[in-house]
Amino acid sequence: MPAYNEATILPVALECLRSFLNDQAFAAEVIVVDDGSTDTTSVVVGEWQRSFECLRVLRNAVNLGKGASIRRGVMASHGKFVFVTDADLPGRPEDILRLLEALRHGAAVAVASRRPAPLHSAPSRSRFLASVVYRALVRVILNLPLRDTQCGFKAFVREPLLPVVDGLRLDGFSFDVEFLFAAWRNGLAIQEVDFEVVERRPTRYAILMQSPRMLMDLLRIRLTARRSPRKARGRVAESAPPDASEAPALARDLPHQN
Repeated sequence: MPAYNEATILPVALECLRSFLNDQAFAAEVIVVDDGSTDTTSVVVGEWQRSFECLRVLRNAVNLGKGASIRRGVMASHGKFVFVTDADLPGRPEDILRLLEALRHGAAVAVASRRPAPLHSAPSRSRFLASVVYRALVRVILNLPLRDTQCGFKAFVREPLLPVVDGLRLDGFSFDVEFLFAAWRNGLAIQEVDFEVVERRPTRYAILMQSPRMLMDLLRIRLTARRSPRKARGRVAESAPPDASEAPALARDLPHQN
């Protein structure tokens, strides 16, 4: 979980994760990467470590960006499966089980995928249009057959993805698309899982404000890919949302990881 100036929302997210993990049969670690925060994020996560035994904190001396922070957290992880989330935990904790279930059934990467909302229900017209344009650019520039690359709710099998993560170079908000594109080009199976976003706070980083940089990042990813050999493209699958009653069964079936 990358965190930059997240002192307000982190207690909400950490409480959700702690309550969720207390009910699971598998062991887990929670890694927060404090990305050079200038607010009280460091103090908040330090206090939470006293009551959240599996919580680990890594601190960047300066702000390095979302991508750099996620890479650091992933490389420091130990579990068989890695789950990456934004600091505001944009989904239900129970949705983590659905991503893990996709991994248990053969996917190397499981991506929470939001279906496009109609314009009238979007937070703003500009944000809606920017999102539509960005998704189109991902398709056109990268030919990546995914419906949603930017949702901050993803899981993957650690061992085959470590070299992929270690080879990523973008430090900012384009981490998600660079990661998924690299996994796809390496022939790894990606499973899209439908889910509903949980709005725990207003979105802080509008994609519209990042659009010029993210467009340049897409072009960099494309140019870098042309210079490297490509393996067989990975499979991309989509799943319908399961009945909520399946969650307890999934929890019992998941293996215990030490």
